[in-house]
Amino acid sequence: MISPLSTPLNSGEGAKCEPPEPSPVKEFQRKQLLERVNREGATIGSTIPDEIAVQGETLDLQEFVFEIKRRDTVPAGERERVDQAKRNLRRERIERLELIEENEVSYEEGEELVESIIGIDRALNALEQLQPVDLEQESKVQEAADKKRWMTFLNKALGRDSDRKGIRR
Repeated sequence: MISPLSTPLNSGEGAKCEPPEPSPVKEFQRKQLLERVNREGATIGSTIPDEIAVQGETLDLQEFVFEIKRRDTVPAGERERVDQAKRNLRRERIERLELIEENEVSYEEGEELVESIIGIDRALNALEQLQPVDLEQESKVQEAADKKRWMTFLNKALGRDSDRKGIRR
C-alpha cells in the first residue's frame, strides 16, 4: 500500500504548481493597516513615491512636488494646476483607503496600499505648505485687517461701544 504522503509532488502527470490565491485580509490585520494610515506622524520619515497612478494616469509625483516646492511660492498660472493635482491626490487617497476598509485586498496588497497612501499624504503636506504668490492681494487684506483693528482700538479708547452705535452719555 502506497501512502499518499510518499507520492512525489511533481510526478509529471499534469501537476500544476500555482501559487495559492491570496486570502482576504483578516479583521485584525485590516484594523492594523487602517491604524498605520491614520497614525499621527505617519508621514515622518516616509518618501514621496516616484510615480503613482491617479485617476488612470501615471503621475511623476516626486518630480512634480519637488518642481513646485523648489519655487517656494506658486505663481497664479500654476495655482490651478497645483489645486487640481491636490484634488486628484485626495480622491485617489480616499479610493485606496476604501479598498482597505471594505476588506477587498489581501494583507500584502493592503501593505502596498498603506505605503502609497502615506506617500500621497506626504505629497499633499508638501503641496499644502506652499504660499500664494499674489503678494499685492495679501498686502491689501493685511492692510484692511490693520485698519479694522486700529478703528476698534480707537473706538474703545474714546469710549465708543459698537453696541451703542456712537451714542455717548
